[in-house]
Amino acid sequence: MVLPAWAVVSDKRRAHIQRVTDLLDRWARDLNVDDDEARAWHDAGRWHDALRDETPAALRSALGGADTLPDGVLHGPAAAQRLASEGETRAEVLNAIEWHTLGNPEWGRTGRALFMADFLEPGRNFATTDRAFLASMLHADFDGVFRQVVRMRMEWTLREGKQIYPETVALWNAVR
Repeated sequence: MVLPAWAVVSDKRRAHIQRVTDLLDRWARDLNVDDDEARAWHDAGRWHDALRDETPAALRSALGGADTLPDGVLHGPAAAQRLASEGETRAEVLNAIEWHTLGNPEWGRTGRALFMADFLEPGRNFATTDRAFLASMLHADFDGVFRQVVRMRMEWTLREGKQIYPETVALWNAVR
């Protein structure tokens, strides 16, 4: 997996990125998306966690220090900002990367595909059978699988007693 020179990822994170990208590539083939969209999906997968193992202080500094998001989600906005500063102009790719942990109701298929692949990739060790089934059904019901993934992520957030962010609520309201 070729990552930008500025990427900060562990070997474990690099393997996750590879699985996400492989899943996105498979779905793009299964759905017969055009070459530009397939490249967007691939690049979103490849870059989404490029700064996942960077320190929160460095991420906040890169974002100008004013970001109020929790530490665990800063890597997406920081990576999107870095990519934009280096000339990436595909708004859908940048938006997908920026919001891949919280969700965004404005997403097109690239953001939705990344959100699903990040959650459904086979290296995660929870709800393995359910997630594998959803991943296998994406070609038949993209929107239905997306709705189910959003629901599963919302349920997990509630069950764990974690904060639900406005972007996530807006995404749920857009797909329910």
